[in-house]
Amino acid sequence: MFLPRSLISHLYLHLLRSHHPLSPPVLILVALEPDALCACRILTALLKRDYIPHKIQPVSGYGDLSRAGEELVRPMRTSEGGSGGVVVCLGVGGLVDLGDMLSLQVGRDEDMGGVEVWVLDARRPWNLGNVFGGHNTLPSALENDGAALREPGVDRGQIMPSYKPGRGGIIVFDDGDIEEELRTEREAYCALELMPEAGDDDEDDDESDGSDTDNEDDQTNGKKKRKSWSDREEEESDPDDDRPRQRRRSNSSNSIPSSPSRPPQHGLTSSSAGVANASNPSRSPSPSNHDSEQAPAVKQPSARTLRRRLHRIRLKHESVLQAYYSLGASYSEPVSSLAYSLASELGRDDNDLLWMAIVGVGSMELYGRSTTGVGISNLDDTGGSAGWGGERGERIRQILRDEVRRLNPPELSDIGRDINRGEAQGVIPTTARSPTDTSIRLSPEPRFLLVRHWSLYDSMLHSPYLSAKLHIWSDAGRKRLHKLLAKMGVSLSQCKQSYTHMDMELKRNLRQSLLKYAPVYGLDGLVPPAVSVHRGKEGWGFVRSWGWKACLSSTDVGVIAGAILEVGKAGFTGLESAGWDQGSSQRRELVDEEGTAESEEWVGRFWEAYDALENIDALKSALPTAMHLHRAILRTGTSLIEKRQIRHLRAFRMAVVKEGPDVQLFTHPAALTKLALWLGEAIAEQERDRKGKLGGPRGRGTPLVVAGLNEARGVYVVVGTGGGGGVVDVVGRRRSREKKAEKAEARSAKREEREKKRVEREKKRREKARDHDGEDEAEDHEAETETEASSSDSSDSDSDSEDSDDDADADPIRKRGIGLNRFGNAFQEVVDDANARVRIDSFEHCVVEVKKEDLAGFLEGLSLKSVVG
Repeated sequence: MFLPRSLISHLYLHLLRSHHPLSPPVLILVALEPDALCACRILTALLKRDYIPHKIQPVSGYGDLSRAGEELVRPMRTSEGGSGGVVVCLGVGGLVDLGDMLSLQVGRDEDMGGVEVWVLDARRPWNLGNVFGGHNTLPSALENDGAALREPGVDRGQIMPSYKPGRGGIIVFDDGDIEEELRTEREAYCALELMPEAGDDDEDDDESDGSDTDNEDDQTNGKKKRKSWSDREEEESDPDDDRPRQRRRSNSSNSIPSSPSRPPQHGLTSSSAGVANASNPSRSPSPSNHDSEQAPAVKQPSARTLRRRLHRIRLKHESVLQAYYSLGASYSEPVSSLAYSLASELGRDDNDLLWMAIVGVGSMELYGRSTTGVGISNLDDTGGSAGWGGERGERIRQILRDEVRRLNPPELSDIGRDINRGEAQGVIPTTARSPTDTSIRLSPEPRFLLVRHWSLYDSMLHSPYLSAKLHIWSDAGRKRLHKLLAKMGVSLSQCKQSYTHMDMELKRNLRQSLLKYAPVYGLDGLVPPAVSVHRGKEGWGFVRSWGWKACLSSTDVGVIAGAILEVGKAGFTGLESAGWDQGSSQRRELVDEEGTAESEEWVGRFWEAYDALENIDALKSALPTAMHLHRAILRTGTSLIEKRQIRHLRAFRMAVVKEGPDVQLFTHPAALTKLALWLGEAIAEQERDRKGKLGGPRGRGTPLVVAGLNEARGVYVVVGTGGGGGVVDVVGRRRSREKKAEKAEARSAKREEREKKRVEREKKRREKARDHDGEDEAEDHEAETETEASSSDSSDSDSDSEDSDDDADADPIRKRGIGLNRFGNAFQEVVDDANARVRIDSFEHCVVEVKKEDLAGFLEGLSLKSVVG
């Protein structure tokens, strides 16, 4: 079932009304990522204010999710002695069948035991069984007419205002995409769910033979589908499964969706046979000529014919679901933004919750998560906060800016102080306004990294955007950076000291200098554009102060929280003090081959990051960890490019990190993803320099696969990123609309001018015809005039159609599925075809673990697959 955006507070308000001291605590399952972490902070703040007990359980992958279902969720079921309750999944479970993964439906005839699961996930595609199924009703419950028993208050999976929660079920929070974009899939799923199974009990021998043949064909088609989608073993497949499955197991037996089917019903076969038998008397010879003159009775279709029709309809609907699952991976609205919408709907929004939402939304760009999956962004013109989600992402950021203005109104004394400190002219703030200042402000953040806590030089050097644009990995790129600083009037001695200690006059003029000289080096998106009446503060970032203690931007907090999750403060200090070899040996003792101890270590880092979001001292103490991680990314990326270790295969480029001082850092998938994005930006710039445009399919950039060696476990962590170019360019779309409007105005002006000339010509001709009494001649002139007008209108319509065609070609995401990251689908296809030992446990579609000895065969098979839509 899915909850529409307009009813986002419906479930929480019921929880608030029905809660009592003996109610079980709310179980919150959280993914190990900054977006889900911020959403967890928002939700727990709401629960604390309402005195609702809750328990947080971090989940590192599908293995942890299955164990949490067995150990925590299953005991909550009423059939297991529990009293039901609520389970909230944040960034978890959107891709799999949660009814099976969380052990909610152990037996065929059992319901979910009063357990209600709320799913908030930004990953796409959805598991349609959770979206349109997930009912608590028994799958075998049927009404008299054979239709499935519907959940009260639910219309084809959509929850209505009359729905009464508390009975159990799986409920997906819709951010607007399900209701607007999945109408076809909704119709197909509901039709399959209500479709009966054709049996062969009451048939003669011939029809039973035919039905056997049909069943063999059905099984063959089913096997073909499973072969291309999953690797489910025959003895593990359940033909009576009543919901679409999209499971991802730990080894190569990864099962992805099958179409929903219902228990065998005798309604269709028995009724068809009955109709056939009843039609026999009508086929008997007529006793008289009068009867023979009547129209012959229509022959009723046989049961075999009906089964074939049913089979064709089923295949048609299954193909719709299969096409949806094969589109590829993408990201929709961040979970933290959805959680803040819930708080705002409840009237609980404040600065703390708003800041968590801002950090969560900003973290999406750090990990390359966009509407086309994980990949680089090519938005150069929109400034500092560009990258995530195209137009939709910009709309969300604009809403957050409006919320900042609403919850942080400026005071008269602050306005004068900001003018004196230069913040009104675009100087990024580095200190608070007062010792008690905890407000959130808008700031024209440049695309530098940790600029308030690093030197200006190091901040520019380690910026992924600047590194790619200036080719920092080469000596020529370093010289280019030095020339840019020299043109801006900043000496190396000044820019290499801490930014907070730089000369104030240099900081005042920094933004104007960047706006002036950055375009010379192709850095159009380095800083947000100048404020205008039409664009306002588009592209501006967010900054928050904690008194005199600290002043951090939302990007800084996202970078630090991500570094804690990926490296950990304890791991960083141990490696720095004891050296890399000793640290690696200690880690070998901690980590086992299956990765259980490694996932436990990652869960421990979750609590460090969770505390740091509310403790500014802990956040500041983790700054060296973030700096160390990004130094390692620059070192490793530069080494791979200089040594020419990036190979170009048939469908993608490939790089392997298996040696060097930083190899242990990139055993974490998120850290490896950041390295892959850094390399992807560099490769894209190299392609532009050589060809003048991006390479790859449809000019969207060449996809990239990066593998990092985990020597302790004997596996490679493999990450696949798209080539970029799939995100809709906000400024490009705006310019296209402006150009289209200008063309429309020009066409209307020409049309008016032609109409005016036509009227004048017609007036003159009529006067001439009246003078010479030539009515026939006047009619001929009128006919000619009408012909000219129609021809001009047709030319206008042709120009309109050409413009619309141009706009359609200019819009890269107009066609559904274009440019999406399909590495998750390709990984599973390779697992089916090859004999590689693979473990798919990450919630990310594009992350997989491959045994060290099987990497070559895995990459060879992957090179033959389609990895970008």
